[in-house]
Amino acid sequence: MKIKVLGPGCRNCKTMYEMALAAVNELQISDAEIEYVKDMSEITKYIMTTPGLVVDEVVVHEGKPLPSYERVKEIFSGK
Repeated sequence: MKIKVLGPGCRNCKTMYEMALAAVNELQISDAEIEYVKDMSEITKYIMTTPGLVVDEVVVHEGKPLPSYERVKEIFSGK
């Protein structure tokens, strides 16, 4: 599973990244690769409003409000 957190480094973007890390650890997804993408030219290939969350090249969240931690876990577990 390839996970990308998209955001320039604002507080919400950092929170999204921390949630992604915690969810992967809690769910024990050993094959997960998490990348924090801060380059706006790369971000705009996926979304126009940050923060964003991409799983296996599919945008699963864009903008505010942030998804809940429980929602992030559901996304990663495929529910």
